[in-house]
Amino acid sequence: MGKVRFEEVPTKWLASSSTWADMGIALGRSPPEGVWNRGFYYTQQYYDEIPGVSVDENEMVELGNAGSTEVFHEIGADLHVMDPISIVNRSKSFERPDIERVKKNVAPFFGNFIDSYDHSWHDYRYYTLYEAFGKLAEVFQQQHRYEAFAKLHEEVQQTIESNLPSKSERPSVAIMLPVGDKPEKFWPHTIDKGTNSKQWRDLKVHDALAQAGIQDYYATGGSTQIDYETLLEIDPEVIMMRTYEDYSAKNFQNTVVEFMKNHPVGSKLQAVNNGQVFRGGPFYQGPIVNLVLTDRATNQLYPDAFSGVQLYDPQRVSDIVHGRF
Repeated sequence: MGKVRFEEVPTKWLASSSTWADMGIALGRSPPEGVWNRGFYYTQQYYDEIPGVSVDENEMVELGNAGSTEVFHEIGADLHVMDPISIVNRSKSFERPDIERVKKNVAPFFGNFIDSYDHSWHDYRYYTLYEAFGKLAEVFQQQHRYEAFAKLHEEVQQTIESNLPSKSERPSVAIMLPVGDKPEKFWPHTIDKGTNSKQWRDLKVHDALAQAGIQDYYATGGSTQIDYETLLEIDPEVIMMRTYEDYSAKNFQNTVVEFMKNHPVGSKLQAVNNGQVFRGGPFYQGPIVNLVLTDRATNQLYPDAFSGVQLYDPQRVSDIVHGRF
């Protein structure tokens, strides 16, 4: 992240992703003025679980569609919570000189792309979710909120550890990114050390795709796809589908899963026959979203082991966000 100095605590800010945006909300800040891809910030699906926490992503500017740095100048933020190296490498519209001009004429950049470890251009230090969260807490001078979340997170990890089934009872899981209601091919997501995989690492599932030698979508620049025939050879016990967070669980079952049940090859998958195909959550997650997703995953993967177990108290999360602790 480097060293960044501020004359005063930033108030108006931009975020690269909902990972960082969610951190800011957790620290009691107002939502960012804009995020890189607003469509990946599924606010209501997760914040509805937390009393008194609400964010409308539609009020944010979508920075990724701007096509130039002009939008940064127009907003005039005090802080850009985003990894400039990530922007240059993942956007066709921005080059290093553009970043330097924004940095000089508007405000500094502060951030690190922590969501995935599979990008070849990321040859510098990675941060865990809570390491990055702690750094942002320093910027916003909200160390007490961070410490309260870190304590809650530690307790959640202890609850998970004490209820997890033995290794032999944990399922093999395939995490994939399909397209549309009638997917024929899938982009594979293997479980790495990035924040996007945090709940799967914490729940210690077996990575069906990695064990079969399938490379992650990002590791191959998006060229890796698998079809139903390949998936049947692997035949994971559980399938997690990403990008369907704007579907209700029922709608997902009635569209995507129903299509798989009627597919000549997909219908042979054990996960399909055993009712083990679920929405897999978004790619980006901060501390609040991660709590909600981890709780959801425990019920999907280990319904018996976690029956009656409260992973976290939503009111406690709300109290931390609102400074009541």
